[in-house]
Amino acid sequence: MSTQGCAAPEQTAAVPAGIDLSTQAVIQGVVTGAGTAYARLLDHSGEFTGEVVVSEEGVFRFFAAPGDWTVRIIAGGGVTKDVPAQARLGEVTQLAVAV
Repeated sequence: MSTQGCAAPEQTAAVPAGIDLSTQAVIQGVVTGAGTAYARLLDHSGEFTGEVVVSEEGVFRFFAAPGDWTVRIIAGGGVTKDVPAQARLGEVTQLAVAV
C-alpha cells in the first residue's frame, strides 16, 4: 500500500510487474517544474475520468481505453496544463510535461 493510504501501486517510471500490455492501453508521463501536482484524465468530450497524485519523481500513469484523451496537470500556484494523448492497445503512450 502506498503512503497515501490507498491500494494504488506506487507511481514509478516502470510499468508495474504483472501488467499484460497486450491487453492494456497506458498513458504515463513525467511532470517537471512542479512541486506537488495532480494528473487528471479527461475523455474526448472533456469529462473527468480519473485523477492521480504525481509522484515525488514527477511520474503519473493511467490505464485507459484506446482512444483520444487529455491529461490535465494541476500544480501549485494555479498552474494548469492540458496535454493531448492517444491511447493504443498494447502500447505505453509517454508524455513529458514541463510546467
